[in-house]
Amino acid sequence: MKRNRKVKILATLGPASNEEEMIQKLHEAGADLFRINMSHASHDMMRTLIKRIRSVEARCGRPIGILADLQGPKLRVGKFADGKVDLVPGQTFTLDNNDALGDTKRVHLPHPEILESVKPGHRLLIDDGKLHLRAEKCDGKSIVCTVVSGTKISDRKGVSLPDTLLGVGALTEKDRADLDAVLQTEDVDWVALSFIQRPEDLSEVRKISRGRVGLMSKIEKPQAIERIDEIIELSDALMVARGDLGVEMPLEAVPGLQKQLIRACRRAGKPVVVATQMLESMISAPVPTRAEVSDVATAVFEGADAVMLSAESASGDYPVEAVSTMASIASKVELDPHYSGIIYAQRTPPEATGADAISLAAHQIAETLKLSAIVCYTSSGTTGLRTARERPQVPILALSPVIQTARRLAVVWGLHCVVTSDATDLDDMVNRACRIVATEGFGKPGDRVIISAGVPLGTPGATNMLRIAYIGSDGLSGV
Repeated sequence: MKRNRKVKILATLGPASNEEEMIQKLHEAGADLFRINMSHASHDMMRTLIKRIRSVEARCGRPIGILADLQGPKLRVGKFADGKVDLVPGQTFTLDNNDALGDTKRVHLPHPEILESVKPGHRLLIDDGKLHLRAEKCDGKSIVCTVVSGTKISDRKGVSLPDTLLGVGALTEKDRADLDAVLQTEDVDWVALSFIQRPEDLSEVRKISRGRVGLMSKIEKPQAIERIDEIIELSDALMVARGDLGVEMPLEAVPGLQKQLIRACRRAGKPVVVATQMLESMISAPVPTRAEVSDVATAVFEGADAVMLSAESASGDYPVEAVSTMASIASKVELDPHYSGIIYAQRTPPEATGADAISLAAHQIAETLKLSAIVCYTSSGTTGLRTARERPQVPILALSPVIQTARRLAVVWGLHCVVTSDATDLDDMVNRACRIVATEGFGKPGDRVIISAGVPLGTPGATNMLRIAYIGSDGLSGV
């Protein structure tokens, strides 16, 4: 199944899209990988979804990535005697460790880590920022606040703390149980970590997973922005999670942060996903707003690796239409006459390594000679990532003998992944590459391709060779 676009689409599964038939429709419409939201999926449902995705993968013959998104620490207030209360800006309102039902003066906050960490002057945002409190007095057992704005609060509403660094890790007990279930399946490619605050939040997951899944850090908090370079270095990929980021930070700051994060990931050669409310109106409408189309287009122009659908594909009325609309927008942007110039202007100089130099040379040769494709043999995925980092306009085919590598690379910009056994010698390497380019529809007899690989063959991380070859009349090398 050949895609005529470089950016990838990540679709969330849910009640509207859990069945195998619908998963196949979403994949055919353009979804390259699927997200399982562990906030809502039980372990049994997760295993069922994985089985259905893999069944679709077997029929379609193309690697499909799976992302398990861990819930992370959900911070919520307790309950009220009447379910909700009305507040007045300027009044005093207290959050404390008393588990009695709340009233107009106070409510239980069942999170001692918040009570111990908040300082006077810190902001507390309730219900996605609809209620804004400012801490005045803190003693470790209660937080006396002034109501800055907002007039209502009700049972179990979420709490955001944009000014507070919590002294807890990113993994809750639920997350640990979910992560253990994910790893036991041995069939999930990525795990997304919610509410990352610091690089250390990745350490526990890295230790538990031992490289069996890629780690995708969701950037949702200001504290993560302050140490973003360290977080990117320790992550395998990033997600710009604009929902909570827009609650914890001023809304007008989010577009600039999105650009900064995309460019930082491109410099580091790490995949970056832009998420949240991209086609929000398509939850209930068959077409998006013009503003949403521009939003998706902006992420594509910036060179994001993937764009994500949440409720649009998980619980919306038009999941297939949402995926096909996103695919159409991306394809149209990539044909825009300004697209290649914008992408090229953001290029990052290669690192002083042989593999980076080879990837840069492959890009330059392919575009100078107008070759049909760049073919890279990649076992660990590193060569595929380095080639994609160059953002060439020529199609990239990533050939790997490891299906887990091919699935993980499904999120990476521009990579068309094919699972194939290792080449036995140089002639087999060239012939195999030419045959796959022709079979997959990226070239025809008489076209030329450029192939990058490592010698000795099959040695991970040893990319050190380029070869230009003609596709022969039989689909093999005409050299």
